[in-house]
Amino acid sequence: MNRQILTFVILILSATVAFSQTATPTPAGGDVQNVAPEDLKGVPSIAPDYRSDERSLPDLGRVGVDMTQQRTLTLRETIELALSNNRDIEVSRKTVRMAEFDLQSTRGFFQPRLSGQAYYDHTTTPNVSIFSNNQKTNQGTLLGNAALQAFAPKYGTVFTGSFNNSRVTTDNPISILSPQYTSTMAFALTQPLFRGRKIDAARRSIEIFKKNLSLTDTQFRQRSIEIVAGAEKAYWDLAFALRNLQVQRDSVRDAKSQLEHNRRLVDEGQLAPIDIVAAETQVANFEQAVYDALNVVNQAENALKNLISPNRGDRLWSEALTPIDTVELEAPRTTLSEAMDMALNNRPELEMNRAQREINAIDQRLYHDQKRPQIDLIASYSSSGVGGRQNPDFSPTFPTPCSTAPTSPACAQQQANLALLTGNPLSGIFANRYPTFRIGVQFNLPLFGDKTAGAMLGKSKVEAERIETQREQIEQVVQVEVRNALQAIRTSEARLRAAAVARENSAKQYDSEQRKLDAGQSDVYKVLERQTALAAARSNELRARTELNKAIAELERATGNSLKAKNIEPK
Repeated sequence: MNRQILTFVILILSATVAFSQTATPTPAGGDVQNVAPEDLKGVPSIAPDYRSDERSLPDLGRVGVDMTQQRTLTLRETIELALSNNRDIEVSRKTVRMAEFDLQSTRGFFQPRLSGQAYYDHTTTPNVSIFSNNQKTNQGTLLGNAALQAFAPKYGTVFTGSFNNSRVTTDNPISILSPQYTSTMAFALTQPLFRGRKIDAARRSIEIFKKNLSLTDTQFRQRSIEIVAGAEKAYWDLAFALRNLQVQRDSVRDAKSQLEHNRRLVDEGQLAPIDIVAAETQVANFEQAVYDALNVVNQAENALKNLISPNRGDRLWSEALTPIDTVELEAPRTTLSEAMDMALNNRPELEMNRAQREINAIDQRLYHDQKRPQIDLIASYSSSGVGGRQNPDFSPTFPTPCSTAPTSPACAQQQANLALLTGNPLSGIFANRYPTFRIGVQFNLPLFGDKTAGAMLGKSKVEAERIETQREQIEQVVQVEVRNALQAIRTSEARLRAAAVARENSAKQYDSEQRKLDAGQSDVYKVLERQTALAAARSNELRARTELNKAIAELERATGNSLKAKNIEPK
């Protein structure tokens, strides 16, 4: 009896353990619904009895386009329109012109400059001199000065010439002349010996603006290459879209022809009436494919028009574009090394990097020069002349040789000096009567070295390293693009071959399946399947050709050869 009770307890425990191992734990936040998918509860009922009874086809047209207004377009015309009407190209042209004006404005620093001043003033001053009995002195001055400054940019030389003139009238009794004319002609030269002799800030700006002009030209060429490649790809996309539309239209005709053929077979008793349903569905599917293909045409054409039309109101938008160039383009036969050499020589990105490196070299030249001592050679020469009439108010308060001994040699000399003073001031200038010569040096040296120039030189050297790193990065990106473009051409050629074989074989299989159907050895579903495969094969063949043409355009872009290949010289 005890043995039976023990056996019963063991069975109960075993069942409990088995249940705990196979039971699914309840997830947090809800109860498990152990129901079959078809018995799922809580699904809302939305339009349960909806059935579309519409059987008429919508308008088979294109929005905003008169399909009877066909405009033929060659690839050359497409590229020319894209380059002439693209806003980015126009902006690039304006940028180039702005860079030219920047260069002209910087060169203006070294233009000769004529400066001067002319004025009249009258002053009244109190008398503070024991040599005059006047309570105040009145003086009028008429002044006219002019100076001409010129440069020799190659060596940093500065030339200055000036011509100063003044006419002074006064009632001061100790002034010998009134009016008194004074003229001075002077010439000066400043020649940097170290700092500023080979380069300075102005010459640096000119060199940089020259490089910026070439850099802007390169950016303009880069944008032109991108536009040419984009226009070419858009042209082939439209060609494929139109070809695909033709295929889908012809497929509808084939499907309707097959439908009529099936109806005759039904009438002859070779097919069951239900087989007509599949053919009718095939016709509806191909009709839908025509609308899909027409939508693709519209999108491809709008993309191309966006590249070549000058504005949204142009007549081009209402016309149906028709590409007429042959799609049979010859793929370039080039090796990887040849393509890479071409890319490294032609890619605008590398040209821009070279221009940046040259600009950096100019900066380094300037900052090297700024660290040199500033010592300038200066030289000047001036010649002066004085003239006028004897002051009627002249009354010296001290004895003069002529007032004490009118017949003495000293009085004669005084009279001779007065005669010189009352002459023409220009005669004194050209007679070199009162010359002044000066020659020497001037310097401006920081006591502990030019830390600013040193820091800027260090920064420019780091910038050179950064530019070189960028160049290596650009070259690697160019290599990837060239490799991918070459590989894409080979892949596209293989895809085109396979697509041509598939199209040819699909046509054979479709014809064969039709003959089998007529002989009672096949069914309508296989015929429709072959018909669908043939339509797809026809589209895929030109798609493969289009992708090959686009791969050729991409290789031309990757090697920087798009403009040369199309004989285009951007202006």
